[in-house]
Amino acid sequence: MNKRIRWLGAVILLGFVALFVQLNNIQVIQAGSLANAPANPRNILAARDNPRGTIVSAGGKVLADSVATPNDIYSYRREYPTNGLFAQIVGYDSYIYGLDGVEGYYNNYLLPYKEPIKSLQDLFTSRITINTLRLTVSYRLQEVAAQELGNRTGSVVAINPSTGAILAMYSSPSFNPNPLAYETATKEIKAWKSYLANSSQPMLDRAWRRSYPPGSTFKIITTSAVYDRDPSLANKSFPVLTQTPLPGTSHLLHNYDYEACGGTMVQMLPPSCDTGYSLIGLSLGPQNLIGEADSFGFNKRPPLDIQPAPAVSTLASLSYLQQVPSFVAFSAIGQGDDQATALQMALTGSAIADHGMIMKPHVLNDVMNSSGQVIHRYTPSKWLQATSSSTASKVSALMTKVAQYGTAASIFPSSWQVAAKTGTSQIGMNGETTDWMVTFAPASHPIVAIAVVVPRQAPNATGASIAGPIQRAMLQAVFNLFGQPSSKSTSSTGTSSNHSVSNG
Repeated sequence: MNKRIRWLGAVILLGFVALFVQLNNIQVIQAGSLANAPANPRNILAARDNPRGTIVSAGGKVLADSVATPNDIYSYRREYPTNGLFAQIVGYDSYIYGLDGVEGYYNNYLLPYKEPIKSLQDLFTSRITINTLRLTVSYRLQEVAAQELGNRTGSVVAINPSTGAILAMYSSPSFNPNPLAYETATKEIKAWKSYLANSSQPMLDRAWRRSYPPGSTFKIITTSAVYDRDPSLANKSFPVLTQTPLPGTSHLLHNYDYEACGGTMVQMLPPSCDTGYSLIGLSLGPQNLIGEADSFGFNKRPPLDIQPAPAVSTLASLSYLQQVPSFVAFSAIGQGDDQATALQMALTGSAIADHGMIMKPHVLNDVMNSSGQVIHRYTPSKWLQATSSSTASKVSALMTKVAQYGTAASIFPSSWQVAAKTGTSQIGMNGETTDWMVTFAPASHPIVAIAVVVPRQAPNATGASIAGPIQRAMLQAVFNLFGQPSSKSTSSTGTSSNHSVSNG
């Protein structure tokens, strides 16, 4: 009996010790973090009793603002005047579901704060003030991207290659963030559940949170790998074929519509020759192919200033490609296990446009206080040196030929000096396609690099037919904003005996 009492006493004593430790942990160690936690009701009430900072587009269009709600428990709620147009960039500020997008990433700049006391009068007046976040994203370019995608699923990313500034980044379908900022929890929960239940996934940003097989746009990287890692392959002539056997299997890899193509790499990129590029991939080997993809940002998370972080674009692992060489052939043409976001492919195009360098992508331009003073400015900086300036120049010249007489022929006026690469990735058993195009222009002095992806299109669709018109409209809008390029072209048109293949 005494033994049981001693055990019970020991258990009770340990319980008191644990309680004492936890109380000290909460009241002393974690006091600061708990007091400042966004979910702290006291902090929520304080934040909602004051307006939150404003977010505006590059042209000054208000994208997020605070409106007074005098009949509510809180004094202010968030309002998004452009509804779904910028939803996946700006994000939302929800009472229940927290912060997303720019709202989350730059929350500290958006919170209301007290101005320092500068005069005796300041002691008797409210000093609560807010900042304005000015983004790099153009309202007009975002609008054109949305109009051109229409009801189709897909995304458009436009970036300034020399600075990394995002000029447009739209994903379709989108969602209206206003219901997530309702002053009543019932409405907010209803909206959230309806978005999650929607099979089209409107809250999924397909520009930077969703990856797809990049198809022949990946040949930008395969071509760069030849110049960077095995230049002898640049002048090697590959046989003219309609299809080619895959090593280690009984399967054949064929060109679009079984058309015949071959020759040197310079001849094969404009018509996007799959058989030839699959043989280039096998000649390069998995280590060179993966190494080049890594240098362009694959298997890395792009440092985009939006919450949550972007998805990582990937290839199959080195060990897998070494064991299954047929997948090296697929990987070289952007299929197999290749997966890329539209953001990653826009960065790939920008690397070629900017002498081989990839700048850190960003949506913030600067932060301005209530007096109109810039208190923080985003400083562009290098992310990766994807390739050499020499390689970028050679790949750029080949991409201009794609637009002149290759798979993107007749889409763009010659005066625009467009460098392009199309991509059509076959997916699933029914032959549906994921259609891509990557461009930059003018090729002589690029001011924009654009990636367009439109998944789940008809089996006969191509990157040229689906993504091409969207690219043309986007480039026209860019030139309308920033000026039309000169009519003088810096690239020769050239000819090719193998430019009939059009696998998009």
